[in-house]
Amino acid sequence: MTEAIEVVVNGEPRAVRAGGGGGATLLALLRELDLDPRTVVVEHNRRIVRRPALGEVTIAAGDAIELVHFVGGG
Repeated sequence: MTEAIEVVVNGEPRAVRAGGGGGATLLALLRELDLDPRTVVVEHNRRIVRRPALGEVTIAAGDAIELVHFVGGG
């Protein structure tokens, strides 16, 4: 059974998979939410995380994550 941790995503509490031994990463969270990292800006605990670091930044219970989607149009 996979453990879950509670985080806040865009102001809403959410249970996410805890991940392997190193914990869940922001990249794993985006995959779990079926989001393309190329189209999302990620803020983790009030700090914007650059795309190359998404797989390195681990999340913990209580973390605040904001996801902003790019929207095209014209």
